[in-house]
Amino acid sequence: MSLSFRLRLFVRRFSSSTAATVVGPSPDPNPRSYTEPLAVTIGKLSKERDPDKLAAGFIHASASYRFRCRHRIYEIAVRRLKKAGRLDAVEAILEAQKRFPSDLAREGFAVRLISLYGKASMVTHAVTTFRQLPALGTPRSVMSFNALLTAFADSGDVEGLVAAFRDIPAADPTIIPNLISYNVLIRALCEKGDLDAALGTVDLMERNGISPDLIACNTLLHWSYERKESSEAEKIWALMRKKNIEPNTKSFNTKLRWLVSEGRTAEAAKLVDQLNHVGLQPDAFSFNALIKGYCQEGNLEEAKRLFSDFSKNQCAPNKGTFEIIIPYLCEAGELDLALKCCYDSMSTRCFVEAAVFQRVVNGLAKSSRMDEATKLVDVGRKNNYSRKSLRNPSSNLSLIV
Repeated sequence: MSLSFRLRLFVRRFSSSTAATVVGPSPDPNPRSYTEPLAVTIGKLSKERDPDKLAAGFIHASASYRFRCRHRIYEIAVRRLKKAGRLDAVEAILEAQKRFPSDLAREGFAVRLISLYGKASMVTHAVTTFRQLPALGTPRSVMSFNALLTAFADSGDVEGLVAAFRDIPAADPTIIPNLISYNVLIRALCEKGDLDAALGTVDLMERNGISPDLIACNTLLHWSYERKESSEAEKIWALMRKKNIEPNTKSFNTKLRWLVSEGRTAEAAKLVDQLNHVGLQPDAFSFNALIKGYCQEGNLEEAKRLFSDFSKNQCAPNKGTFEIIIPYLCEAGELDLALKCCYDSMSTRCFVEAAVFQRVVNGLAKSSRMDEATKLVDVGRKNNYSRKSLRNPSSNLSLIV
């Protein structure tokens, strides 16, 4: 992947600048390379909108050891460059990190590079980096192997993941898949829709002396119910009982959503009541499932009661809660409560989809409550809803008349 001319130019310029600011031939393997505070450097990069300047500035900044310890800024930069379609710039900033032998002596640093390539859906580069580890002086163990498997999963390359899971340990006896390895494989197979292969992986791990854990079981439960394979889900519950794996609220939430999708909200409500009897606390996702079920059945009053009882149930509504109930409130003409929900969602930083707010704006405008509609749009804009996604009622009248 060739770098753009502008990026090569910026990298050369910043490289010269770095040479001038790095403290001379110090024995310190991580010399200070910046005269400005780290927060200022990160702030400048965060505001930079030009992908070439962002990449070049990032490479320059990474000469600072303290900067390289800031994992989050790496993730943000990679995400922004990927979104801009500049995978060449992602490659430039990550390959530039391979010039720090003291960092590469720790496998965790290399794991981060492999993982970032995965987040950018650049799995070929992740594989290349994994293969380079011995030459870079980096230990290579199941930790970097798991990072590579995750990179395949993040890139959506399940076939490559399965092949790597099979071939790499066969070629390198020092790499033995562990519980995390199997969990990555199980999740990827489930997301691909191959539930049978995922269930078969449980048999494979048990043959290799590894017992499935709650993470594996919850993954299998989720996808069994998602695919309406309730009989397979019952097998997982049986396995959990056999292995003495204690389910958590997340385990039951998958069943709750399935019951609601089957129109069995009354059974779902009984299951929520049972959670308290087994020492588990229902969470927002539990109540969201019930609220959705009641709304779909036309029992808005019961849905409203559950919504108002969130604090009594020791949890708070989340983004999903508001996105479920607001449209049904609009449909029922309960605009006052819908409007309150909009403001409550923003005050608790549960930023729902703009289309949900737009329904409230449209409903208010249609009811000749233009001032309230305009105010909601104004408050939404102050909370980072764009003009394109959340429109003023005056510009949208033709759609609601």
